[in-house]
Amino acid sequence: MAAEDGLSGPDDDRAEELARRLRDAQRRVRDLPLTGEERERVARRLLAICDAAKRDIPHATTRLEGFIAFLDGEFDTPSGGEFT
Repeated sequence: MAAEDGLSGPDDDRAEELARRLRDAQRRVRDLPLTGEERERVARRLLAICDAAKRDIPHATTRLEGFIAFLDGEFDTPSGGEFT
């Protein structure tokens, strides 16, 4: 109904896209072959992103992109002094 009343906008589209990507990330986390501690750590990180999405969609989107890079094996932060 929101689309019909003229009240939807770009923020609604961004929120819907973020929600879809969060669901996809949750499915990926669920299917990962992780130990209990690892699964808990990854799930908490995703939960923090979901919590951020309630208040700041652009920030949550950025955090989710980093999280997905982590899941893909492309680390989102340098480690071991590899700052370039």
